Parts: sequence; structure tokens; C-alpha cells
Amino acid sequence: MRRREFITLLGGTAATWPLAARAQQAAKQPTIGFLVSGTPSSHSQWVAAFVQRLRELGWIEGRTVAIEYRWAEGRTEHLVDMWTEFVRLKVDAMVTSGTPATAAAKQTTSLMPIVFVGTGDPVGASLVASLARPGGNVTGLSQLVSDTSSKRLEFLREVVPGLRRLGIMGYVNNPAVVLEIGEVQAAARTLGFEVAIPEVRRVEDIASAFDALKGRADALYVCADPFINTNRIRINTLALGVRVPAMHGNRECVEAGGLMSYGANIPDLFRRAADLVDKILHGTKAGDIPVEQPTKLDLVINLITAKALGLEVPPTLLARADEVIE
Repeated sequence: MRRREFITLLGGTAATWPLAARAQQAAKQPTIGFLVSGTPSSHSQWVAAFVQRLRELGWIEGRTVAIEYRWAEGRTEHLVDMWTEFVRLKVDAMVTSGTPATAAAKQTTSLMPIVFVGTGDPVGASLVASLARPGGNVTGLSQLVSDTSSKRLEFLREVVPGLRRLGIMGYVNNPAVVLEIGEVQAAARTLGFEVAIPEVRRVEDIASAFDALKGRADALYVCADPFINTNRIRINTLALGVRVPAMHGNRECVEAGGLMSYGANIPDLFRRAADLVDKILHGTKAGDIPVEQPTKLDLVINLITAKALGLEVPPTLLARADEVIE
């Protein structure tokens, strides 16, 4: 969905709703606090999927529900302040994405229900007690990031047959990414790869990370993360500049010029998050709603990028792809 369509979806209904009726309804309608880890341009597709599913469930923004949006722009330092504002507003449900934002939300309140989307390991990150019985005030949808890391390496090896040196890039301020980096590193060494892991803590580190990878990486594994997704165009531009094929965790990064991705369909996760919010708004406790996992993993290949890198994608791999960009 294009940004213009997204803005129309979010604002069109409210613009035609009579002011007096809106003011009267506003006092009665529940409020959702939606903290988006990226920017309107980087995450509009995901937010629009959530809003559209709410509409299908009868929650019309500006009529039957209010949504307060906050945009973190890939930064973690102001997350607690944003969540504290939602607590002050007394929202009826909080929606977030990624482990750092969810951990900050849980730190801010133990009472208001929280629905997360796309955390790597919610149990390992102590966000929930278990997937079946989350307990507390948190539930959501896991992204199965770590369980798919070895599969991504297999796909990379098919496209880069001479792969011997692997770069691993991730936002190390995210605990889930640190865990994923460790798992990828172990899997890579099992395959006999040399590994280089440049540290990325801020936007300025991205360019220097690629400088550090020059001559040290035949391919790049990029860990899925809101910070990475927000900066996906920058990362893919730099990867193409040093002629290093990049494997990502979501299709949006491939649409932005990455070579391949394998992972959960994130817009689908946000759609399903709306179902969980619907249950909460109808009175179900968040801790009583089991954490859900992806029902579909997508393999997406960008043949335009492959051609620019001089790579031949095997027909057998193309046949297994869910989407081919050409």
C-alpha cells in the first residue's frame, strides 16, 4: 500500500464524520496506543494492515475506536517516555513491534494490556512466561527469527556457491538480535564459514560497518530488527556498492533492493495483531491469550539485484520462491 493510500485509510473516514458526533463518540470509544518502531514511510504498510483488519472487525478509527500513534524512528532511547505517555492517556490497549519496544512497554506498566508483533523469542526475553500461557499483561505474535537463521544460510549458499566468508550485521542494542547473531555465528562456523561481525549501535555505524567488511565478506546476513528495517535502503545501497549479496529477514528489505529474504510475512502478523486487540477490547485479558507464531514463511528473491551483482539464481531456488522481483 502506498503512503497516500495509507493516509487516506487513516484519515478519510474521520474527515467526513460530523464534528459534533465525533466529539460525542470520542468520550465513549476505546483508545489504542500504537508505538511504531520506524517512520511513516518505513512502516506504513504494516500499520495499514493492522488498521484495515480492525475495520473488518468493526473498529472504525474516529468512529468506534481511537488510535494514538507514536513513531520511534528506529531509536530506542525514548521508548519508555512514549509508553509513559500512553499510560498517562489511559489507553485500553498498547500495540508495539520488536523486543526493545515491548520490553520498554512492560517496564512502564504491569496493568495495561500489551500486544507485541514480531519479537524474536518472547519467552527467552522474559516478555511472557510461556507461549501457551503468557500470564501478566502481555501477549502477541512471535516472528520465529532464530528458528529460520540456518535456513537463510542455506539459501545464501545456493546463490553464492563459493561462499566462505560471511558478514553478520545487526542492531546490537536489541537483545533479540544479539541472540540471533550468536546463533547465526554458530551455524556459519558449522558450515566452515569465516565470520565478521561489525558492531552497529547507531545510524552512523552502518557505513563504517561496510568499510570493515570490505574484502572480508562474500555475503551478508542482516538480522531482522525495526532499526534495520528503518534503514534498509541505506544498507542495501551500501551492500550493492561493495558488491556483497545481502540476506534479510523480511520481504520489505528485498523490495528496497536486498537480494533475498526468508521469514514471516510481517503485514500478516500486524493483521493478526488486530484480532488480539479485538479480543482485549471485548474483555479478554492479554495474559490469557496464547502467543501466536507465523503461519507462513516467505522466500523472496530480487532478480534485479542478483543481476547487478552478477549472480545466477538456480532455477530450483526460483521455483521455491514465494515471490520473485524482476
